Amino acid sequence: MSIDLYPALDAGEVDVAVALERVATAGRVAPLGAASLLYKNADEVWPDEVADDLVTWWPGITLQNLASDGATIGEVFGEQLPQVETDGEPTLVTLTIGGNDLLSAFGNRPRASLLARIAEDVGEAYELLLDAVRRLSPECTVIATTVFDPSDATAKIPGVFDDAGALPLHILDEFNARVKQLASGTPNVLLADAYAHFLGHGVTAPEAERWYWKRSLIEPNARGASELRLLWRSVLASERAG
Repeated sequence: MSIDLYPALDAGEVDVAVALERVATAGRVAPLGAASLLYKNADEVWPDEVADDLVTWWPGITLQNLASDGATIGEVFGEQLPQVETDGEPTLVTLTIGGNDLLSAFGNRPRASLLARIAEDVGEAYELLLDAVRRLSPECTVIATTVFDPSDATAKIPGVFDDAGALPLHILDEFNARVKQLASGTPNVLLADAYAHFLGHGVTAPEAERWYWKRSLIEPNARGASELRLLWRSVLASERAG
């Protein structure tokens, strides 16, 4: 949800090697993902958002973008958190995780009772991760982001487990409810409800109005990345005003 790769592919702002391999390390990838845009707007792509980004709000702020393609909660714990550099400074973290964990669980097609236990484990792991992230800095603010639903509540996403039947959206709903609950009851944790914001811009929308990449409908396209950063920005603006 945060990375540059798919929005840049959608916009044609990648080197040929990246377009062929869909691997960000293969060459240049324009900073068009949600995290990059929140930090610094791409003025040539989104001219209406000029000077409305973190580098304008807080001159001197730096970005450490550790989001990676297909990451799970375990990979955030094991690979991303150890790389975070804070030096005790006030830190803002955008957290977009959980969707791959849920998709992976469903991809194994467990029976309903086992799926429910796995989903509970994912929720508990998210809570532990949130606690770990909050300990990164004495002044750490986290934007906890719900997982969006490209199926628009239809339980069908073309190209995703087409032969497995309807997606168990109640599991997604339960996970997102837990994210909301944690955000409402945890100091310095803000909620960005990407699920609600993106609803209606997936498979039920005309292709030109979708916020997901047409070649993989579980990934945000360029517009989707911008919409996610706008959501984050509105959450931060409300917090600043309050």
